[in-house]
Amino acid sequence: MVAVLDRLRGGLVASCQPVDNGPMDDPAIVAAMARAAVAGGAMGVRIEGVQNLRAVRPVVDVPIIGIVKSDLPDSPVRITVSVADALALADAGADIIAYDATSRPRTDRREDVLRAILNAGCLAMADSSTLEDGRTALGEGAAILGTTLSGYTDETEGLNDGPDLELIAAFKRLGAGFVMAEGRINTPELAARAMASGADAVTVGSALTRLEHVTGWFAEAVRSAR
Repeated sequence: MVAVLDRLRGGLVASCQPVDNGPMDDPAIVAAMARAAVAGGAMGVRIEGVQNLRAVRPVVDVPIIGIVKSDLPDSPVRITVSVADALALADAGADIIAYDATSRPRTDRREDVLRAILNAGCLAMADSSTLEDGRTALGEGAAILGTTLSGYTDETEGLNDGPDLELIAAFKRLGAGFVMAEGRINTPELAARAMASGADAVTVGSALTRLEHVTGWFAEAVRSAR
């Protein structure tokens, strides 16, 4: 599985996640997004949902990071919250499975979800919000430390307008693991800054694959300039 990380190192991962229940929220469209991203130079793709992953797996030959998002009634944790989700992603063909690596409560313990990922023969990506999240995940066997959740937990909300460059650098200083910059990276310049801060690869989502969001950015700029 080290070869998977070698293929991602120094490259871009496209998070092909359409807006929920939007006009592009369809496995066939997600698969087309993934193909287009790879054609544009993405070295990997991040795919949400088992059915979407099943549609993407046959049409790309780059590593796939799989997740399942859930909305729990009694927990803010959303990313691959259960052992069952992890096993379903592995069965659908994920090379890497990302999970919420924060200490927040959820239905299945994060340690159990991580163990299921590893036992299924996949690499684990720890979607983290703090240095302690990453340190713990690394010690438990995660291969990739992601800054995905920085700014999206009570502890980190409002810390940064853009990507958490300080957390990227802190993860790199741990001296082990593969650092994935992710979260609020919406320009090529920010992607380059993330790499300069120590990231091994960069994941970009909304700016590439959420047409509603990008259209909104431009529409607001046009309205404001009138």
